[in-house]
Amino acid sequence: MDMSAAMRVFAAWNTFKSNHPKFPAFCKAVGQRGLREDSVIEVIVTTPEGEKIETSLKLQAGDLELLRSFGTML
Repeated sequence: MDMSAAMRVFAAWNTFKSNHPKFPAFCKAVGQRGLREDSVIEVIVTTPEGEKIETSLKLQAGDLELLRSFGTML
């Protein structure tokens, strides 16, 4: 990733944190207590029209490394 792209991602993350101040604490708590192999992540997106789109995934060992790398980048 080039430096200008990294700066844009960093700025976007700062804006996201400002808009959603509880989310970083949630991520920290999950990272400290919940990210283990065989943990399940569930995601539900509700559109403005009320449609729910859902998925879940069971974490594998390789997934943990990727998720932790995201944490160190931000």
